[in-house]
Amino acid sequence: MHIPPKSFAMVQTAKRELTPMDIDIPDIDEDSALLKLEACGICGSDYEQFEDVLRTPMPVIPGHKPLGVIAKIGDRAAQRWGLDVGDRVAVETMLSCRHCDPCLNGNYHICDNRKIYSYIPLTEWPGLWGGYAQYMYLHPNSVVHKVDPELPAELAVMFNPLGAGFRWAVDMPDTQPGDTVVILGPGQRGIASVVACREVGAGTIIVTGLSADADKLAVAKALGADHTIDVENENAVHRVKNITKGRGADVVIDVSAYATRPVADALKMVRAGGKIVLAGVKGFKPVDDFISDYIVTKEIQILGAIGVTSKGYRAAINLIESRKVDLLKMHTHDFALPEAELAIKTLAREIEDDSSIHSCLIPEH
Repeated sequence: MHIPPKSFAMVQTAKRELTPMDIDIPDIDEDSALLKLEACGICGSDYEQFEDVLRTPMPVIPGHKPLGVIAKIGDRAAQRWGLDVGDRVAVETMLSCRHCDPCLNGNYHICDNRKIYSYIPLTEWPGLWGGYAQYMYLHPNSVVHKVDPELPAELAVMFNPLGAGFRWAVDMPDTQPGDTVVILGPGQRGIASVVACREVGAGTIIVTGLSADADKLAVAKALGADHTIDVENENAVHRVKNITKGRGADVVIDVSAYATRPVADALKMVRAGGKIVLAGVKGFKPVDDFISDYIVTKEIQILGAIGVTSKGYRAAINLIESRKVDLLKMHTHDFALPEAELAIKTLAREIEDDSSIHSCLIPEH
């Protein structure tokens, strides 16, 4: 495979500033590889990085949902990963040290020394640490998954949000067949949670959103939600209680961004002995009307969720490759690599009369 001397990349150089640059493509050693990007998914944390809410070191190449083909690989890396040049892979976000206590206890996604693709600055060799580029460096500690090369790139790259759906909405709360699940937030991770819960046989799935989320709520329903709630025109807690005949939900998952009201509402929506998973980042804001006595008197379990692990990614890739769910219903936009800023602003509803659910950058678009 021909590899050029430089990779075009969109580099974040300041708050809300993405700058096109040509970055040197490195030589690799026996334990690493070089990925030629086919697609990179866009999500809410890309917007948070764009807004500098995450305090990411700069300059940096964003993009933590990379899908691509192996352009070059060291012999030991090829043996370790079971890969060769030309294989299509999905790349996990987290880079763990593999030696700290969390890693040794199986929690590599919260490694004490973790690094995260797209948050490692250009100043750290070789600089190609994010998916907003034509090529990306694969560190020896990367976790990668083979993906069917016949899938459209915009479908295959859904491995990340769908992986979150399986981990946050199924694995962590141990969602069972017949369970009632409430999903707070109808973005791509919320809709992915619908798909994952439907896949494992959840009984009733309820999704909440704003009036502006009407299109997203419609997609959620098309992919398996039984009920949707416009929280600006309905009392979400009362509606959940009515749907569940006063019992409450077995599982509540909050994937809403910034809004803190869903956290307080979740305590009222969940049944006694139920579980709440908090996965939506709020910008470290306090939660008004958070009544801790609900947790005590109802014996609620509250779980925090950050990132996805291999089990979730594998479940997502298996479902995508099965082709039994029309996941392209949630894919709304493809953007060329130089349009990265437009992609982020479209997701954030900063573009008049346009918004996205799942979108991705296509380097060769």
